This record gives sequence, C-alpha cells and structure tokens, in this order.
Amino acid sequence: MDFSWSEEQLAFKKSVIEFAQKELNDDLVERDQRGEISLENWRKCADLGILGLPFPEEYGGQEADIMTTMLVMEGLGYGCRDNGLIFAMNAQLWSVQMPIFQFGTEAQKRKYLPGLCSGELTGAHGMSEPDSGSDAYSLRTRAERVDGGYVLNGTKMFVTNAPFADLAVVFATIDPSKGASGITAFIVEKGTPGFRVSRDIDKMGLRTSPMGELILQDCFLPEEARLGREGAGLSIFSSSMEWERSSILASHIGAMERQLEVSLKYARTRRQFGKPIGKFQSVANRIADMKVRLETARLLLYKVAWLKKTGKNAVLDAALAKLYLSECFVQSSLDAIRIHGGYGYMTEFEVERDLRDAIGGTLYSGTSDIQRMIIARWMGL
Repeated sequence: MDFSWSEEQLAFKKSVIEFAQKELNDDLVERDQRGEISLENWRKCADLGILGLPFPEEYGGQEADIMTTMLVMEGLGYGCRDNGLIFAMNAQLWSVQMPIFQFGTEAQKRKYLPGLCSGELTGAHGMSEPDSGSDAYSLRTRAERVDGGYVLNGTKMFVTNAPFADLAVVFATIDPSKGASGITAFIVEKGTPGFRVSRDIDKMGLRTSPMGELILQDCFLPEEARLGREGAGLSIFSSSMEWERSSILASHIGAMERQLEVSLKYARTRRQFGKPIGKFQSVANRIADMKVRLETARLLLYKVAWLKKTGKNAVLDAALAKLYLSECFVQSSLDAIRIHGGYGYMTEFEVERDLRDAIGGTLYSGTSDIQRMIIARWMGL
C-alpha cells in the first residue's frame, strides 16, 4: 500500500484548507443555534469543485480518484469548523450522486449530475422510516406498478437535506414477499404531486445540516424515474453505504487534527498552579491519546481509499473505518473539552460543538453496533 502524496495533491489539500478557513466559518455559532445551513457556502464549495470531485468531467465533475477525494475531504474538515455543512454535502455526494452515477441511465446522469456537481441542484436520500432504522430493509413504503410507471405511498424519516433538496433518491418495496429483493430505488423531484416534506427535525448536533421527513402519498412516478432495475434497491443501497462509510468520515480526520492542535496550544499557554497545564500528566496523557487516535484512524481511512482505488473489496475495511473513526471523534471531542475545562463547555469557545456533532457519527450510515455486526460476520461469526 502506498499512501504517499504528490505535490499536486498536497497543494490541492492546502488550497481547500485556506479556502475553508477564509470562507466557511463566519456566523457559525449563530447558524448552529438556529439550525440553519448556509446555502451560500454550499455553492462556494460547489464552485471550488468539491461536489464534483469523484465524477467524470462530462457530468460536471473533477475526475479525482478516491485517494485525492478523501485527502481533500480531510483538508475540508481541518479548515471548516462547520461539520454540519460538510456532512450535508457528503450525504449528497455518496447517497445521491454516486448511486445515480453508478446505476442511473445515461439520460438520468445527464439530467441530474451536472446540476448536483455545480450546486444548482441539491439532493436527499430516503431510506430510513419511522419503524425501520438499523433494520433498513423492513420498509413500509410501497411502490405499486401501474400503467406507465409506479405509485408510491409511505414516509421517510431522518432525511438529511430534505428541507431544501430539489430531488431525492427514495427506496420502496414493489413486492413485500421478496423481502430485501423486492426493494427498488426511485428518483423523486421536488414538486411532484403527492411528494412533500412534512417538517424540519430539530436535533442535538450537526444542526447546520437540516433534516426532515418525506411524505409520499399516491405519488405517481413515470418509468424513467426508477433508478436501476426493479429489485436492485439492495445493491444500490449497499453500494452507496460502502461509499458513505468509506468517505463520509474523512473530514473527521481533519477535524480531529484541528482539535489536537487547538488543545495542544491551550495546554501550553493555560497556566494553573504556576505552570502550563500540559505539564500535568493527566492533561499530557489526553494529548497523547488524541494523537494516537488521529494517526491510527488516518491509516484505516487511507487503507479503505487504497482498496477502492485498486478495485478491491472494501466492505469489511469500510465498516472498520466507520466504527473506529466515529468512536475516535467522540472520544477526542470529550478530551478536548476536558483539556479546556469550563471554557470547553461554553458555546462561544466552539469546542463543545464538535462533541455534539461527533455523536451523530456513531449513528448515521449504520450505527456502531451495526458496524460491529458486519465485522463479526466477515470474521465468520
């Protein structure tokens, strides 16, 4: 495995860090409190090419390989303190754009991908339902075949980007007797009769990434709105989850590096009992643990990127990375708060927000317990 980087790749990462530090952090405390995404910043990221990183130029992309894409996302996480914005963009990249690119018809690719890459269109992914979370395939949303297409009925819960999305990739069951093999994916556009967002969902963290509920009520979709073949929903969802688990937490590596640098600076300058607090073993040990987590998590992430770049199976390693990175970000966020003491608990110092945002990483794209189940199955249990 070769994790060395070219000068061009490192320069790209540096430019993204500088862009993010300059453009993406204004009014973040206020936006977090309001639960408000900055679509202006979203479009700035799109203009820089972030939303088109792994896609071909013919569809408006940058044709970056997966290693470069993850490195850029790492830089974005370091420079941008708005974890919600990064999460929302990643949700679109891997759960909307990638399935359209991999499974869509040529007409679907040309219709949607250029707008999604450029920021002119935004997308959401509807899989979870009020009664199906980790048991993702026990869907109640139904797709009934009718002349010329399908009629969908059901509700999707915890949908990232739903309040502002122009389209959604939605999963429904055509034949419940087939279980997961009956699940089919569809592309539903905003404004389609019978399709609406019912409400915004307030939440603990990632508050600058709006979340909503999708309602499909006698929603007719023409044949050309189906994504992939009938019954391919399992393959489409599994593929997008592997990409998401491989890539969505890359920004956490950058965030953890930023946390470490901020905590190290504070430990060197904050004095108690006549000396810097970093001279106390309990504080120094936390700093050391943060460094170990950062470097081991980075290696896991890069391994997954290398596997996908070389066309090897990455299901197990993606689950390992998703589990480890998400848990590391939570623990490092706790350590950062403890190092900063009372100041770390205060909103205005922007340390506590990372913890609230990090906890979501143990839940979305498959909970930590689901990742442990995947890992155990690959080990033959």
